[in-house]
Formats: sequence, structure tokens, C-alpha cells
Amino acid sequence: MLGGMAERWYYCLKHKRAEKGRQCWFQDRMGPYPDQATAERALEIVKARNAEADAGDAD
Repeated sequence: MLGGMAERWYYCLKHKRAEKGRQCWFQDRMGPYPDQATAERALEIVKARNAEADAGDAD
């Protein structure tokens, strides 16, 4: 296992910030991420993945 859930980071859509552990309702958070820096980039990561998928759909 990659560590306890309390050790993982999430991005909270409600509070618009990275949070350690499951602080908010599951529908309001993205993740888990391995560290705070990655969780803080959650929206950038999703945007890049969506653009990549959209490009694949166009082919």
C-alpha cells in the first residue's frame, strides 16, 4: 500500500486548495496525490489530460 489515507494529498474543489487527508466530502475532492505539490497542480493535470483525450478523439 502507498501509505495511509491520512498521508495522501487531495485537491479540494470547495476550498480551492490542497489538503492532507480526507478532510472534505469525496464529491468535493480530487485525488489522492502523492504529495502537496502534485495536489496543488490537480486542475492543471486534469486540463492537460482532457486536452490529450480530446486530441485523441479528434484522430
